[in-house]
Amino acid sequence: MLRGEESTVVATPHVHGTSVEVVSHAERRQGYIVASPGRMAPVCGVKTIRATVLFADMRGYTGLAETLPPARVLPLLNEFFGVLARATEAYGGEVFYMAGDGMMAGFGVRDPGQQGAREALAAGRTMQRRFSSVATRWQRDRSIAIGMGIGLHLGEVALGLLGPPGRRTVTLVGDTANVAARLCSRARNGEVLFSSTVAAALDAGTDLGRVVGSAAFLLSTQFALRGRNGLVDIWCVPPAVASFTEIADA
Repeated sequence: MLRGEESTVVATPHVHGTSVEVVSHAERRQGYIVASPGRMAPVCGVKTIRATVLFADMRGYTGLAETLPPARVLPLLNEFFGVLARATEAYGGEVFYMAGDGMMAGFGVRDPGQQGAREALAAGRTMQRRFSSVATRWQRDRSIAIGMGIGLHLGEVALGLLGPPGRRTVTLVGDTANVAARLCSRARNGEVLFSSTVAAALDAGTDLGRVVGSAAFLLSTQFALRGRNGLVDIWCVPPAVASFTEIADA
């Protein structure tokens, strides 16, 4: 790229993260910038959208990290994140964040006509079912007791690049992401918690019964989420339901 030439930061997603590069406008004009693999297009600037955010967090990780050498923890985390990423991609979602023992994904991010509630809930159930098998194997073979909680919320988020120059990544920012994270932290092992906006979107699309199953979810009493004003209605897909076989289009 020539000195002084205008450039654009382009982010390209992958299963395990997002790579960022600077490309010149001349390169873009010459056709060097092509559509990235999968559904995610290059991101320039900030865009406000309505989407469903999913947070997943491992239960029991602190004890795991305390008792095992770091070199043994890393492959376990890779297997854990692999389960989450594959389920996310299977339902058209995008992984925006993986760190420590948690992941953030977005659904309905690229399609203005979709808000991703149905896909996010189906992905969450699939994650619980598939990781349940992994956790059972870890318990049997390595005496490791582990689990996972998941939270979903639908609303407005800002889609854009975050970070200093040269270290920018694509992410989702806003109250919607915060609520999803709080729901995830409240979820017990094996549970999928989702908000009233997710429930409303599913019901409006007549998908609630087909995705979750008749009377398969529980409406909890209203909760005040830590650090946030107001009460939130919370629906719960309990472990026995969350681990059922995923719907046919997985």
